[in-house]
Amino acid sequence: MPATTEVSLPRAIDRMDAERLRRYREYLDYHEGRRGAPPPRARERSLTFNYARAIVEKGVSYLVTDHHPAVAPAGATAEARAQTAEATRLLAETWEANDLARLDVETEIDTAVLGDGAFKVTWDDIEERVVVTAPDVQGLFVWWHPDDVHRLRRVASRYTLEAEDAAERLGRAPRGTAGRRPPRVDIVEAWTAARFDLWMQGELVESRPNPYGAIPFVIYPNLPRPKQFWGISDIEPIRGTLEELNRAYTQLSRILELSGNPIAVLENVEEARDIAVQPGAVWEVPEQARAYLLDLLQGGGVRLHVEYVDLVYRALHDLAETPRIAFGDARSDASGVALQVELDPLLRRVARKRLIRTAAFRRRDRLILDVAAAHTGRAFDRVRTEVTWGPVFTHDPGMRVAPPATPPATPSAEAPPPVEVPPAAA
Repeated sequence: MPATTEVSLPRAIDRMDAERLRRYREYLDYHEGRRGAPPPRARERSLTFNYARAIVEKGVSYLVTDHHPAVAPAGATAEARAQTAEATRLLAETWEANDLARLDVETEIDTAVLGDGAFKVTWDDIEERVVVTAPDVQGLFVWWHPDDVHRLRRVASRYTLEAEDAAERLGRAPRGTAGRRPPRVDIVEAWTAARFDLWMQGELVESRPNPYGAIPFVIYPNLPRPKQFWGISDIEPIRGTLEELNRAYTQLSRILELSGNPIAVLENVEEARDIAVQPGAVWEVPEQARAYLLDLLQGGGVRLHVEYVDLVYRALHDLAETPRIAFGDARSDASGVALQVELDPLLRRVARKRLIRTAAFRRRDRLILDVAAAHTGRAFDRVRTEVTWGPVFTHDPGMRVAPPATPPATPSAEAPPPVEVPPAAA
């Protein structure tokens, strides 16, 4: 990332990451069904089947299943055990207060579509509790260490607020042109481990030490690009296939539509008018003329189109690593190990993603403990955070081989096993 001065930061991020932000907009268009269809022709309709949304949400439903935080003592001392019990209670309260189970599902959809996900962990002085949010990665800009893209030096967050909300939060009214207050204002936050700076409408309005002692963001890729910080969207490998599938569907639809509205063909006729294609119609043609209806379905030509659609459809599921059987299309009575073999691409994809999510959720839970410690005086330096995942599938007695799962971190020789945070009571 280019170096910037404090004054120029809001202007600098306007010129940063243009290609990444363009990709985000493109992926969102696919997910919302605004892209992926052939260009419409005059007086002809185009078909758009939103497979992008279906594949993304299907993957999320397999990935985010019954996960919970867990806390393990970093040692066998009485202090470590006491901190573990306190951290367990705090995480349970924070997960319930922030409804993190729901937030994780919503964030996972965003992460799969855009290719990147993020959490922000802060302290609410009014409610006196830890607040966890999922900022839009389209407004995040990151500086990292030159030799390690996973070590953040600075994070800037850009968003807009209503003018009244900004005035209430900052204690000052935003300034507009000609003395008028703008309806919405641009806010830029910049965080390093040491400082927090805030700009409103391009003007630095607050600068103070970072109250948390750490950058309060967890930013992670959907799937990683080697040696790069930003990740890969689930939509990226299937864009061309989506467009080709919808083009093939549209072409087949037009053929069937024309076959239902037959075209009259007249040979050896110089002029014709009032040719009606309807039951009981009588055509008068010259002696050497020939009249017939064009049959677009003859010779089995439609079957070729259907087979091509099936071929593209298969390629779509192969590239998405989501077999058709994951959508309930069971063409056999496979179960147990046989079923797992058919679903192996999806299971391996879930395993890769859970490896990344486990690291991100552990960092988020660690931030929750650190932010709480900074504002309550409690200590959580002798515990470590873990994440437990539910099974990918419901229990199948015939499935002898367990689905891939992220292995837990290896505890120290003298440390007891992690204590899972129980779900909060309804």
